Amino acid sequence: MKVEFVGSRWALFWLALKTGFLTVITLGIYRFWMKTRLRRWYWSAIRPGGHPMEYVGDPIEKLLGFFIAVVILTFYIGIVNLLLMFVSFSVFNSSWVGYLASFAGVIPLWFYARYRARRYVLGRTRWRGVRFGLEKGAWGYAWRALVHWAITICTLGVLWPRMTFWLEKYRTDRLFFGSARLTQGGHWTMLYRAAVPIGVSLALTVVLTVWIIWLAPVFPQTTFAELVTEGWDGLFDDDAELPALADPERLWLFVLCALGLMYGAVHYRWAAKRILANYKTAPGITFHSDVKPPRIAMIYVLGVFLSYLVLTVAILAVILIGAAMLGFDSFLAWFGLGGISAVGDWPRWVAVVLMGMLYLSAFLLWGVLYNTFVTFPIMRHMALTTRLPDYHGLDHISQRARDDFAEAEGFAEALDLGAAI
Repeated sequence: MKVEFVGSRWALFWLALKTGFLTVITLGIYRFWMKTRLRRWYWSAIRPGGHPMEYVGDPIEKLLGFFIAVVILTFYIGIVNLLLMFVSFSVFNSSWVGYLASFAGVIPLWFYARYRARRYVLGRTRWRGVRFGLEKGAWGYAWRALVHWAITICTLGVLWPRMTFWLEKYRTDRLFFGSARLTQGGHWTMLYRAAVPIGVSLALTVVLTVWIIWLAPVFPQTTFAELVTEGWDGLFDDDAELPALADPERLWLFVLCALGLMYGAVHYRWAAKRILANYKTAPGITFHSDVKPPRIAMIYVLGVFLSYLVLTVAILAVILIGAAMLGFDSFLAWFGLGGISAVGDWPRWVAVVLMGMLYLSAFLLWGVLYNTFVTFPIMRHMALTTRLPDYHGLDHISQRARDDFAEAEGFAEALDLGAAI
């Protein structure tokens, strides 16, 4: 069974633009409706076996859940922070301990909110009329994530694949499609092949750093390239005349290492998703993914570059228009535009309001472009590279009861984790 994707990029562009505009003029209130409409569009465009996915989330449910989460978090963070700062000043006579403890206290809530948001989205997703679902277990996920992160940090990232596998297994083994429970198979060591690019980039970065800091002063006339090509023996040859390691070379080497690390991070994330997907099963159902990390990386590079380029130009335009409206002649003169401040006669409050709306519109345009040139092609690529080699078990699946959520995605929204589609 293949997966189709039938959405049009321009249809998404106009939907994102329209819903984003309504979000701006309602000062953010409409964002719950915007996200709902965008999800419904994406879900309906993804069609396994020709049957469209359905998203049935309710924006009112999201809005009320957000208010509930804000009240709970305000009380929790307010009371806890007050006690932590009191202890910090009383015992350590400083505030930094209180700030550090306050930050650490929010981390479990972050993991809790991520699991709850995923459970809500799955609980409001249907295919062929059958609901998905995720069992309760947000706090179990939170403490497991804390333990795995601690192990990963203590091992300097060597056991990162172990954390990726076990956290994904915890979520997958609690995932249902109707009456069918999914299972995550495989072993965590299989993810190391996904980490090869970032491992190589990290090793080169370490070698380059060691060379620049410790070895270059000892052998000032040896380049890093010569070190690699000529070997270490040439360093001790008094007659060797190797060119000096120039600053531009150092800079470009570090830039290449940084680009390698960024690509390695993208490659690991999506290659790990592909490997894990190929080991997911349900009774009578298997999955196969052929997601290509280089394609995802290219989408990120082009889409993010275009989005931020437009955002930068838009913000500069807002600054110049705002300066003209407020009559900042000296500021405009710095750009060579000192003669366009005639609109400075407007009432100042009108200028401030218009500048604020223009500022929000700049970010609206960025969000629209990000949806159009990053989220859309990634969702399409994921759909078109996924199939179900064995799906006879779908004939034996029965319906699942609807899950109720008091706060929906409220905690993820309040902690700024709910912006993702």
